[in-house]
Amino acid sequence: MMRDQLAAALKDAMKSRDSARLSTIRLVQAEIKSRDIANRTAGKAEASDDEILQILAKMVKQREESAKIYEDNVRPELAAKERAEILAIQDFMPKQLSEAEVRANVAAAIAETGAAGPKDMGKVMAVLKERYAGQMDFAKASAVLKELLSGR
Repeated sequence: MMRDQLAAALKDAMKSRDSARLSTIRLVQAEIKSRDIANRTAGKAEASDDEILQILAKMVKQREESAKIYEDNVRPELAAKERAEILAIQDFMPKQLSEAEVRANVAAAIAETGAAGPKDMGKVMAVLKERYAGQMDFAKASAVLKELLSGR
């Protein structure tokens, strides 16, 4: 379970006095706790592993955007800090699929669902999100899907 992995990593970071990794893991746990509270308010169960993977993906994307902004504003030390956080977060995520693998999986999902045009995008994206949560950048997958469905 993801929570157990995070707890073990937190202990390891404390023992090794790795303050950068420790702070990143604490940020991840705070985000998960926030989601748990939101779920409880909505009458749902605590965050599942799939939800935790979504949280991790969102955190990586936020840090990539921040690193780019820091680089654009000539702040390489802050960009490096963001990139270090990305690496720490990605340790808890499954391996990301390559562009070729994304394209192949999108094509397989199109064939499986019988999607014929852009109006079927939602059906195909639902299948992809169910199977490849945390492994695929769905913005890129959506672009590939649109390309394949429009026949280009």
